[in-house]
Amino acid sequence: MKIAKFFLGCAVLSALAVTGCSTTVNSVENAQKSGQRYPVADKRVVTDSSLNSKVYIVGLNSATTPGGLLKVQVELENHTGSTQRFLYQFEWFDANGMQINNIVSAAIPEQIYGGENKFIYSVSPNTNCKDFRVKFIEAD
Repeated sequence: MKIAKFFLGCAVLSALAVTGCSTTVNSVENAQKSGQRYPVADKRVVTDSSLNSKVYIVGLNSATTPGGLLKVQVELENHTGSTQRFLYQFEWFDANGMQINNIVSAAIPEQIYGGENKFIYSVSPNTNCKDFRVKFIEAD
């Protein structure tokens, strides 16, 4: 008899647990399943007109490292189906807007595949750098 009451109690608790746990969840999502990106307009980014129509700058972030250096991240997106080759160059400026020349400011060759997103990074050569400019030039 005790076993029958135990099983009956378990059955009632299970039924309550199943019916008592019915909840609804509201969810929201974009109508388009992929995020939409738009080119970034920033005076610190200079791109030649030919490359600008193929590779967009879709993100630009800068931060200061714990050591006081300025670090920059640029996100690029290739809007063509073919590989685009280019050169990029970071120029660094002090608090007064004076350019700081160094070997780190050399042009660096890079490529981005068709439809690809890619990040370009750089860190300032010293703590006197407070601003930057990055140039993109299409390579032959």
